[in-house]
Formats: sequence, C-alpha cells, structure tokens
Amino acid sequence: MKKINLFSLAVAGMLALCVFGCQKKDSATSASTNQDGISATTKSQITSLGFSTENARKVDGGYLVEGDILLSEANLSEKAESKHLSVAETEQYRTTNLVKALPRVITISVSNLPTVYSDAVNAMITRYNNLGLRFTFQRAAAGTTGQIDVIGFNEGPSGGYITLGSSGFPTASGNPYSQIKMNTNPAAYGANPNLLYLTSVLQHEVGHCIGFRHTDYSNRAYSCGGTAVNEGASNVGAVLIPGTPSGPDAASFMLACSNGGDRTFNANDVKAINYLYK
Repeated sequence: MKKINLFSLAVAGMLALCVFGCQKKDSATSASTNQDGISATTKSQITSLGFSTENARKVDGGYLVEGDILLSEANLSEKAESKHLSVAETEQYRTTNLVKALPRVITISVSNLPTVYSDAVNAMITRYNNLGLRFTFQRAAAGTTGQIDVIGFNEGPSGGYITLGSSGFPTASGNPYSQIKMNTNPAAYGANPNLLYLTSVLQHEVGHCIGFRHTDYSNRAYSCGGTAVNEGASNVGAVLIPGTPSGPDAASFMLACSNGGDRTFNANDVKAINYLYK
C-alpha cells in the first residue's frame, strides 16, 4: 500500500530535472533491459498477468508492482485461477490464487518489530475473525514463525509516494502468501505510529495474502491521484456481485493508496470476502 507524500513529490520533481539534464547522453537503453532494471520480457509477463508496469521495480525476491504487491519469478510463470468480482463502475475485487483446504487456521507471527506493530496485528486478526469466515487467524506460538510472518524494512519516500507495506498472493497450492513487510521509516507512520492506522495497512496487506487485488486496479488514479492507469483484464472471467452500487465507492480497504486513516472493511468489501470465503 502506498501513501501520497506531497513534499517528496516536489523534491522528486526537482531531482527529475537534474537527472535529465546531467544524464542526457545516457538516455538510450538496451532493448532487453530498461533503466529500472526490468527486462522487456519481464514487463510483458507482468502485463499479461493484468498488473501495471508503471513504477515497477526489482526488489529482493522479485518485482514490486502497484506499490505494494510482490511478484516472484514463479508468479510470473504460473497461471493463476482468477476471477473478476465486479463492484460498481470503477471497482473490481479481482482475485488470483485463493487459499484452499478450508476450513483452516492461519497462524501469524511478528518478527523484530516494536510492540505497536504486534498490537496492530492482534487488532487486524480480530477484524477478520469477526467476519466468521472459513478460515481464522491466530498468533503463532512464541518463538515460532507463522504461516504469515510480519517483518520490518526501512525505506524513505520516492517519486512522491512512500511504501507503507508490501505482500504477495497465495501460492498455486493454496497457501496464503507467507510474508508481510511493514515500513519502519518515520516518514511512513511517524515517530509514534497510530495503532488503528497500522491495523488498516496490515488488513490491506493480508487481503493480498489471501488473494485480493486492489479494488481500483482499473483506475488507480481513483485513490492515488495522477493519470488514470488501467492495468488490463488479462484473460479472466467476471462475476457480478448482486446488491452492490452502480457508482464508485471510495471507502474500500483494498484501494491502492492509503488515505492516511483507519480504513477498514465496508459493506462491499464484506460481500466480496464472503463470496470467496464464507
């Protein structure tokens, strides 16, 4: 999940002017690899899965796309079991692989993070478990690593945004994605992170771990601002969820960019989650 950072946006604009002026002679790149270090072939694979390559970057373990989604090399080569779950005109709850072998308990651990992050994980678990789904979350036993492990990383703003956290999608075998990274840089949550804000970001990242895409993937400008980007439908079907509105809904917990507050499940989120897991 990303948060818009207007101050860093202004700084980034000045840096962009400097880089363009100082490196004009190096503007030509090879046909196989772009300046971001991602080959044209890899970008084609990302696009074929229905993800945007805008601001995609190479990171440890794969490629970070849409601000907070980690795609591994295995993800790029596999065919996901995907559906469109349509809600309103601008939102789609699009799934990749789903968690299988239900009902089941999914354990979550927290590694080397301050207490407030651990408390936020507990609050996030309560929010999901209150839905009465066919899976339940619980904290892993002390000293053990859960099926989802929450760890920290430290990264400042870049390009007008800061990454609040990141995660990935379920495996082809039906297990949830195994790791959530939470940004400990003060520019992300401040010197004293707000418990409910952390809870909402964790709630969003767990949404990816169990198979949910960003609800505004068809128009990321909806929550992030800037130019509208449609990430494409790939080659998947569509399922309309009955009883959802005909207009956009600005409160989904799976919007791509954070509003800086406590964004939890709204009525349409619950309908989508229930459709898949209740």
